[in-house]
Amino acid sequence: MSESKKIKGFFNMGDFGNYFVRVFQKPDPDQKSNFNLRMMHGINKISIVVFLLAIIVWVVKRFI
Repeated sequence: MSESKKIKGFFNMGDFGNYFVRVFQKPDPDQKSNFNLRMMHGINKISIVVFLLAIIVWVVKRFI
């Protein structure tokens, strides 16, 4: 196995990682979507951003 495949495999997060990439992408106009699905993804975006901000604040308070 080549070195680049080993590194790519190390950072491969499967369905879990792909979800985070998909949530922040522009919606596909060809794919059917409904109001509940859009709201779910909107709430998930907010949750992810708030969580990352909390981690950043925690790290800054802890180490500075």
